[in-house]
Amino acid sequence: MRILLANPRGFCAGVNMAIECLDECVQKFGSDIYVYHEIVHNRYVVDRFTQQGVTFVEDLDEVPRGSILLYSAHGVSPAVREHARRRELQTIDATCPLVTKVHIEAVRYARDGYHIVLIGHDGHDEVIGTMGEAPESITLVESPDDVDGLEFAPDAKIAYLTQTTLSVEEAGAVIRRLEEKFPHIEHPPKEDICYATTNRQHAVHSLVEQADLVLVLGSQNSSNSRRLMEIGETHGKRSHLIDGRHELNADWFDDVETVLITAGASAPEVVVQDVVDYLREHFDATLDEITTREEHVTFPLPKELRVLQQAAGGPQDNGR
Repeated sequence: MRILLANPRGFCAGVNMAIECLDECVQKFGSDIYVYHEIVHNRYVVDRFTQQGVTFVEDLDEVPRGSILLYSAHGVSPAVREHARRRELQTIDATCPLVTKVHIEAVRYARDGYHIVLIGHDGHDEVIGTMGEAPESITLVESPDDVDGLEFAPDAKIAYLTQTTLSVEEAGAVIRRLEEKFPHIEHPPKEDICYATTNRQHAVHSLVEQADLVLVLGSQNSSNSRRLMEIGETHGKRSHLIDGRHELNADWFDDVETVLITAGASAPEVVVQDVVDYLREHFDATLDEITTREEHVTFPLPKELRVLQQAAGGPQDNGR
């Protein structure tokens, strides 16, 4: 058996920043720390922090007044921020800067009198946060069919934004329908789908025809991980989204000569290597790691963390 190991894969810069931020908080302030939603959508990562004593909450009323609270990488709405202020929480914003970019665009378009069409998945944490920036001015669409149901006045000012973790093809189909129906629609100067999402999808597209089976490391609630699995299925390949080695089924590998392995942007490398080890142990698999694009993006830790570190007399991260 041959393993094709896609690169880039796994953690993106935003996920790295969020996880490093939470690691720093635990190291400096102890485990009595709260996170609004999962820090990233990955079971392994969340379980690791839970075992260290970190508490993940869906309701800020569960957080004791004055506690340290991290906002997850997916971002939150202004209403959540206001709720945290009322509870006198010490907040640290671990929102990915690329998600923050979409929030800023939403505020700007709404302020300038546009109605915003947000392309994304209903109920996703990122979508909830973005829509909360201008709830009276945003309509969510998930598909070209949703676009057909939109009705705006002929002279209406309209703009579109997208969730950062969509399939490039999925978003493109909706955007084309929007531009057909509303030729005057505005869009941000730079696309919202993040570099990491695009690069991981490109890697799978580039390598999948060589594979008999596709394994994507990532959790079921990870939007970008699901998109990678769907690309494999679109190419007619049996594809599975798994959290780790414990979910593998030996029957999947009957008559399989080549396995393509990748990982969503919130999946740690340790779970990838566990699966590689399994295939080596059970099928004497050989490994070819193939790089399709280079990534060199990094984001600094949130300024709120640096302020708390300074107040506690701790070392600074010097803008990493």
